[in-house]
Amino acid sequence: MPIVSKYDVNTQQRLLEEVLAVVQSEDVPADLALMTLGNAVTHVIQTRYKPEVAPKIAEQFGKVLLQSLKSESVQ
Repeated sequence: MPIVSKYDVNTQQRLLEEVLAVVQSEDVPADLALMTLGNAVTHVIQTRYKPEVAPKIAEQFGKVLLQSLKSESVQ
């Protein structure tokens, strides 16, 4: 069952394209890109969620990431 987002697909796509444009324009190696994106995710979780729910948010994020990879490999 696909996840339904409360956010507009066009907004999501625009934000993704902006982030990827920076990574591509700087010719960032994959490991540095993943480290930086991981740091960004950590920052968002730590600054936007209460400490008592942050681990659950991080766990859910990890599950969604893994599910996304599984879904992409099937297509």
